[in-house]
Amino acid sequence: MGKSSKDKRDIYYRLAKEEGWRARSAYKLLQIDETFNVFKGVTKAVDLCAAPGSWSQVLAKKLDSTNGNPKIVAVDLQAMAPLPGVVQIQGDITKASTANLIINQFQGEFADLVVCDGAPDVTGLHDIDEYIQAQLLLAALNITTHILKPKGSFIAKIFRGKEISLLYSQLRIFFKRVTIVKPRSSRNSSIESFVLCEDFSAPMGYVPNMMNPLLENKSVNWDSLNEVNSYIVPFLACGDLSAYDSDKTYPLNFNGKYEQREPVQKPIEPPYMEAMSLISKPGDTHIQKSEVDS
Repeated sequence: MGKSSKDKRDIYYRLAKEEGWRARSAYKLLQIDETFNVFKGVTKAVDLCAAPGSWSQVLAKKLDSTNGNPKIVAVDLQAMAPLPGVVQIQGDITKASTANLIINQFQGEFADLVVCDGAPDVTGLHDIDEYIQAQLLLAALNITTHILKPKGSFIAKIFRGKEISLLYSQLRIFFKRVTIVKPRSSRNSSIESFVLCEDFSAPMGYVPNMMNPLLENKSVNWDSLNEVNSYIVPFLACGDLSAYDSDKTYPLNFNGKYEQREPVQKPIEPPYMEAMSLISKPGDTHIQKSEVDS
């Protein structure tokens, strides 16, 4: 997040700094829990695409205060700064070996809750962005079928679009209740929402695998789909009108001198670090080879 971005004046961005969250996205999971009570009875949770770790922070705080000594596993391809009470796995969620590592952390048991706030780098072309996000969600669903216990829940980011019905139908095959939720901290101008899948129940005879049906070069025979594919997914807003509006700019409303705060957790290996290392330091002397030869 650059300092010239909208997030500099966004109320949830400022609150995240003040309250010690690594990113403003923490409030999205908090508001989903306020409406649906998704943490009730959860003792084992997995955070997929976890970096920089704001959702893992929420899990560590909320589960620790309600269930004594829970187990939380965070998974991401990127390195993430350590978090107390969170076991980190740096791995690929499309690999079965990653699923086995997660299960091993639970000593052979399965997770009560799997969350995924992962998203691709958006292009601005909504059709492409929606498709790539759907692929990421399906990858998260695939690994979830390996690690989630029956009756468990799954929460993931989704980009809603006109061609999203097939994805809803695939989720309905594995979960008895599927709801699309929009937290107040998610901007109204964004196509982002979250899919809340409850009561995990895999089809009879289903064997978990890492195949992705949308990547196969086969067309879908819509006439062969059963009644579950005509299911209309409910869309609910999380939080009432008393909550902050993420699209509105609020005054600071405090007495004293304003203090600019750095992010709670800076990137560990940001892409710009290599370029920064090439910048000349004050006092450095650089002589071009051509100048020496002349």
